[in-house]
Amino acid sequence: MSVVDEPAVSRPRPDLRPGATIRRWTPCDPRFWSTAGRRVAARNLAVSAPALLLATAVWQIWSVLVVELGRAGFALSGGQRFWLAALPGLTGAILRAGYALLGPAVGRRRWTALSTAVLIGPLLGLGLAVRDTGTPYGVLLALAALCGLGGAVASSAQATLDPFYPPALQGRARGRSAGAGDLGIALVQALTPIVITTGFLGAPAGRGRATHGGGEAWLPNAAFGWVPPLALLAVLAWFLMNDLRVPGAPTTPYRSVLRRRHTWLLALLRLGTLGSFLGFAAALPNLLDRTFTAADPGCSATGFVWIGPLVGVLARPLGGRLGRRAGGAWCTTICFAGLALAVIVAVRALPSPGDPGNFRLGCAAFLLIFLFAGLGTGSGLRQLSRLPLGPAELSATAGLGTAVAACGAFFVPAMFALAPATDALYVFVAFYALCLAVCWWCYARDGAPAPG
Repeated sequence: MSVVDEPAVSRPRPDLRPGATIRRWTPCDPRFWSTAGRRVAARNLAVSAPALLLATAVWQIWSVLVVELGRAGFALSGGQRFWLAALPGLTGAILRAGYALLGPAVGRRRWTALSTAVLIGPLLGLGLAVRDTGTPYGVLLALAALCGLGGAVASSAQATLDPFYPPALQGRARGRSAGAGDLGIALVQALTPIVITTGFLGAPAGRGRATHGGGEAWLPNAAFGWVPPLALLAVLAWFLMNDLRVPGAPTTPYRSVLRRRHTWLLALLRLGTLGSFLGFAAALPNLLDRTFTAADPGCSATGFVWIGPLVGVLARPLGGRLGRRAGGAWCTTICFAGLALAVIVAVRALPSPGDPGNFRLGCAAFLLIFLFAGLGTGSGLRQLSRLPLGPAELSATAGLGTAVAACGAFFVPAMFALAPATDALYVFVAFYALCLAVCWWCYARDGAPAPG
């Protein structure tokens, strides 16, 4: 009796299951990508994007918390409040290089779970510190610096995300991840003024503290409220994501792009667009409180200051589409002109001795700053994609540019700490004029040395 072999049944690979380490990954194979790769990559992105959102929220928590500290009786000068908002930007930018290298070395699953769980420590310390108005300023500075760990997560997210996707889809996946992360800024600025109004956490929040405007504030809620979702995302990352056993972080592309002039020119432009978005997001709540609200307590923007970052995030894909149609360099050049004009309008709207200023005009001007910064961020990515570079070099150039742009989260509030608001804003006008000239001369004009 003859035995006919039955056809082999295709079984799912065990290493593609949630929580497993993938040892063979070929996203450029169309058959593998359509049958299994796309689904696995989407699952990993679905967990890591919310984790990045929460990390960014931790990074920017001081942008709005400093305003609430002043209202609750903490003896902080205007400069001290700006430094508290600026310091997370500095540590986040410095740590990005190390996070970008450690992420691929440790693995996406392990690193996402670890870097998310680590953020719980600074939040616990922050929640305890703000219960007492006598907490030394040095302790608050140290906690602000530790919150910068959230800003460093973005670079590791990009470095560990790219290998999951074929080169043609890496930019789209990176954009979705970055967009979800930056939404964390709008989220933390929208929720903080709400969650501190009640003692919903019970004993951990302590007793309500009387505020200058009347009512009570439970400041620890602003920190402790993020602990449960961070813990949940860390657990989900550990059990649902995957590690890739791929070659270590490519240092050759980074070495080659560091020697290219356009790497640093594009990083400068990235600082002007994405850096402006991050910097004004960190500084604006305190800036509006120190100018308009100080001149007229009825002019409070705390409840809707989150709209600016939200507009910037939503404008980013529109900037990419405009860049594809009209040219990324031209769109970015126009955005720098718009940024300079919007800042000039903001200067005109600020209060001055004998002049209460124009609150509505000022808010509109800062909203335009976020709009043009978001559009310029999207068109700048389109501008970068037109350079004659391979996928690895493009990824390295984009990563370096984003790391430089993260410094904007420090420079903008630091400028307001060092100089009066009007003087600082005029410095930004000069910087945008420089960026406009560089973008037009090197990329937008006829005969420019690089395509735009």
